[in-house]
Amino acid sequence: MFELRVKLDFPAAHHLEGYPGDCARPHGHNWGLEVFARSKRLDSIGMAIDFRTLKTAAKDLIAPWDHQDLNTLPDFKDINPSAEAIAKLAFDRLSLQVNNDETWIQKVTIWENERCSASYFN
Repeated sequence: MFELRVKLDFPAAHHLEGYPGDCARPHGHNWGLEVFARSKRLDSIGMAIDFRTLKTAAKDLIAPWDHQDLNTLPDFKDINPSAEAIAKLAFDRLSLQVNNDETWIQKVTIWENERCSASYFN
């Protein structure tokens, strides 16, 4: 089994509806999106999955979120943009793009800062 990882960053603001504290007010993060993919085999040139494939899928995912207030975006119309919710949304969307019989998204981690993250995996 092979595991690959890519990490990208994007700045965005959010607030948490119903939160009993500071995070209920608008604030920003330099978010980190970390994507872990697994593969059973290597292809004919010795790669499990091209890093470019993972990076492109991740860049396409976060492009609409970059430098935005997440609460105002259609992706978060019905969900609070918590790190946990962002991780699950990213996992689900990336899985649709990447998963096949040999390769799949194993886990997505969203970092709010260098000390706080949330991961989603199946």
